[in-house]
Amino acid sequence: MKKMYFYEPKNGHGLRHGPFKAIIGPRPIAWVSTRNPNGVLNLAPYSFFNAVNGAPPIIAFSSVGHKDTLKNIESTGEFVWNLVSKPLVEQMNITASPVPFGVDEFALAGLTPDESKVVKAPRVSESFVSFECLLTQILQLTALNGEPLETWCIFGQVVGVHINQSLLKDRIYYCADANPVLRGGGPSEYFEISASSAFHLARPE
Repeated sequence: MKKMYFYEPKNGHGLRHGPFKAIIGPRPIAWVSTRNPNGVLNLAPYSFFNAVNGAPPIIAFSSVGHKDTLKNIESTGEFVWNLVSKPLVEQMNITASPVPFGVDEFALAGLTPDESKVVKAPRVSESFVSFECLLTQILQLTALNGEPLETWCIFGQVVGVHINQSLLKDRIYYCADANPVLRGGGPSEYFEISASSAFHLARPE
């Protein structure tokens, strides 16, 4: 019989580091760029993120705390998701710095803001893929007792897609070719997707 470690989150996990995020992982990263109504740029990574619908394409990420990104989206109704690939991981990490409101993380990380086609928020020029998004919903999460949490889930419909043409082979986008970086567990663990870790599995018919 397997020995299982059990804990109830309300009582703490009793381990050296919380395992929840490591178990639900690795997780894709939402590297979100916004522009506030005064034109100040913001760029920040979020590791609670994924695609939640295909047609129309909708993505969602959670902000733990009412941060600059959320404030800007509330004000403008738009944002851009940018793919974090291995060559950009250090710059992504810099944009996670706890800097004062109004600091331009593009400049902080030495990144280039590039004009979007549909929205006013810029995309990261160095990123291989960017999604221009318009806000559809913001939901403040609640606990079992109905108490509101200091966490908001932001949903955006993708209205424009930018893909570096080097990633399109025979008109197909191959995930591993972009070397996307995913968040693991613990204080500093990340993973890179590469072609060597890929395998194919056909769906049952």
